[in-house]
Amino acid sequence: MARLGLDIGSRFTKLAYAKDSRTEFSMFDSATFYREYGTPSPNGFVINLRKLGFGDDLEVVATGYGRERARLSGAVEIPEIQAHALGAMKSTGEKTFTLIDFGGQDTKIIRVEQGMVVDFTTSDRCAASTGRFLENMAKVLGMELDELSQYYEDPAEISSTCAVFAETELLEKISMGIPIERLAAGVNYSIVKRFAAMIRRFPADRVVATGGVAKNNAVIRLLSEELGVAVLVPKKPQFMGALGCLVYEVGDE
Repeated sequence: MARLGLDIGSRFTKLAYAKDSRTEFSMFDSATFYREYGTPSPNGFVINLRKLGFGDDLEVVATGYGRERARLSGAVEIPEIQAHALGAMKSTGEKTFTLIDFGGQDTKIIRVEQGMVVDFTTSDRCAASTGRFLENMAKVLGMELDELSQYYEDPAEISSTCAVFAETELLEKISMGIPIERLAAGVNYSIVKRFAAMIRRFPADRVVATGGVAKNNAVIRLLSEELGVAVLVPKKPQFMGALGCLVYEVGDE
């Protein structure tokens, strides 16, 4: 039977579809996903699998921020921590590592040893170290996320820990004539700085970074320098939760 892995995030909904030896990935804005690919019901939000291009003979495993809203008949739901750890193991081949998952509204740090999750913590304060924060800061700086990810040298100090106040701080520094390149580097470094103490609670023998922010080259470079180790970024880092749903052994807790 074909399987669909579904990671319903706060910003984006990620799908991983596996049949035979083929795996396909797709992503939707979560608001669009809710609006166009399902309907509310007394039992929760029901996803229209046929409109997504899938048939009825499909095993569905779901995780993510919105999985409880997408109550599919016969679907299996698994915790985000478990799904992301499974996806990272599958993608990297590693069994012992510290995983840093940069989500749309939170950052998860997960310790995996010999293929088992042994500890984790989550930071979701004001979305200050997440993808949404970077999106907002890029808009203030007048650049795309790809351009923002290029800057890491001589970062300007960004002291605000609240995403809203950080915007005001950026505007003030722009008015002071601080170069945009330094401000962009400061935004990237602030992502690392805000949860560096959390990361150091965990072993840094092997570090894997996932989520949308893992595609930001500057953040990964600064994170590597901060920890003193190479940071591994798997292919398709945004799809680790959906991929974890694919490899999850149903019925095996």
